[in-house]
Amino acid sequence: LLSYVSLLGFWGLVNNAGISTFGETGWLSMEKYEKFADVNLLGSIRTTLAFLPLLRKYKGRIVFMSSIIAYFTLGNGIYSMTKAAIEKFCDALRLEMKKFGVLVCIIQPGNYARSTKIQPPVSAEEIWNELSEEEKEVYNKEYVQERANFFNNILKEGSTNGNEVVDAMVHALTSPAPKARYMVAKLKEKLLVFVCALFPTVVMDSVLSYALS
Repeated sequence: LLSYVSLLGFWGLVNNAGISTFGETGWLSMEKYEKFADVNLLGSIRTTLAFLPLLRKYKGRIVFMSSIIAYFTLGNGIYSMTKAAIEKFCDALRLEMKKFGVLVCIIQPGNYARSTKIQPPVSAEEIWNELSEEEKEVYNKEYVQERANFFNNILKEGSTNGNEVVDAMVHALTSPAPKARYMVAKLKEKLLVFVCALFPTVVMDSVLSYALS
């Protein structure tokens, strides 16, 4: 959570809190799903509702930290789920706040794992030890190790230029005409979003399946 208070009153709110983890759907406990929804989604909603009266009064800005992962997932579906949900919350809020002069912006970073440390490298051994007996009957250690290696390689490719995301946040807060969405990502990441957003699901699934393989 970041806030910006000027001499004119409460001007800006940035919902930046977020946590991430790795794991296929059945590998994660219900408690973990609840924790992620509480921090990544409900935390932003709670903060927004608390400051909404001031933001309406001073015609301020609300900025949300989303991700290109809202469009697809490569082993971190729990994170994708929360970011997709926050996108829809922002879409509703942006339309509703327009009549009050309050602008709502979404920042959609690509892979900046090396800049933010939001996702540390994953350990196949730790993942395996946390699996239920039912999941261990379906998967084996070799598969878990392969998935962990794949995800860790993605993390290593993350950009270290975190200032690019900060610049987008500053522009969203201070520009006379901010964008509704700021996609701060590499070209190949933008192309993947383009495929996922505009092409039929069968094409998206084929592309992502190829990437996972």
